[in-house]
Amino acid sequence: MLAPTLDPAQLTGREETHLLTLPSGHRLQEEVADAFLALREDALAAGFDLAIASSFRSYSRQLAIWNGKASGQRSVHDDAGREVPMASLCRRDQLRAILRYSAIPGTSRHHWGTDLDVYDAAVMPAGYRLQLSPQEVAPGGMFDLLHQWLDQRMAAGESRGFYRPYNRDRGGVAPERWHLSYAPLAAACGQQLTARILLDCWDECGKREEPLLLAAEIRAELAQIMANYVAVAPDWCPAPQ
Repeated sequence: MLAPTLDPAQLTGREETHLLTLPSGHRLQEEVADAFLALREDALAAGFDLAIASSFRSYSRQLAIWNGKASGQRSVHDDAGREVPMASLCRRDQLRAILRYSAIPGTSRHHWGTDLDVYDAAVMPAGYRLQLSPQEVAPGGMFDLLHQWLDQRMAAGESRGFYRPYNRDRGGVAPERWHLSYAPLAAACGQQLTARILLDCWDECGKREEPLLLAAEIRAELAQIMANYVAVAPDWCPAPQ
């Protein structure tokens, strides 16, 4: 059975009709929500409180994150967690510094309702502010045991369809151990997203949203950005049976 496809507005976070709202307030496609709740039950049985930090993110929300970083209102960090001195970089290097951890609006997998960022609420100290940082998920880190368990489930084909699209460093997006994607639907979404859809999205949103910062640099290097920061490796999940 082929996975249902999203229309361009849904694919780029401008339309939300494909989503179901969970009791927690997080939003996912219904099939993804059912799979996550089953995985959560599996995790509880193993001693983990699998919780969602981020699920669906609209175009407008992603635009606020992106423009905040491009304008200097939000910090940009490198792989070691150090703040990047954005003002000292040329615009092309600013673009790549942001892309390491943040998607351009319209390209985020979080638009699809198939992807989510997770953590173990059981081990988080009271008052702790979740970072979703490499340090939290590194060996010996706060959430390492949860992710070791998830690794084992994925290797055994028992992760309810969830896998890691950013499981290792390929020189584009940094590894994000916390980012899970529901492969039965997300793989089709990734194939649907094209440069033409993105260009049309940015043209339309430019008429009613605040301007997309670094837009000229993005358009000039769109093919390379699509290859290095939007597409994921074909082996990120098992091939469909």
